[in-house]
Amino acid sequence: MNVNVGDIITMKKAHPCKSRDFEVLRIGADFKIRCLGCGREVMLPRSKAEKNIKSIKSKE
Repeated sequence: MNVNVGDIITMKKAHPCKSRDFEVLRIGADFKIRCLGCGREVMLPRSKAEKNIKSIKSKE
């Protein structure tokens, strides 16, 4: 999976604020993502994040 910092990802499951779009802030063993609906930052293990990504919109 080709995800870069700054990309906007759409997840299969929605955040409690009902937004599915997140901005990628950090990539490593964990992904740090920010909800574009409410601004909350979440850290997910790489395996769980890659499994739940529906689509990727690159920053360019």
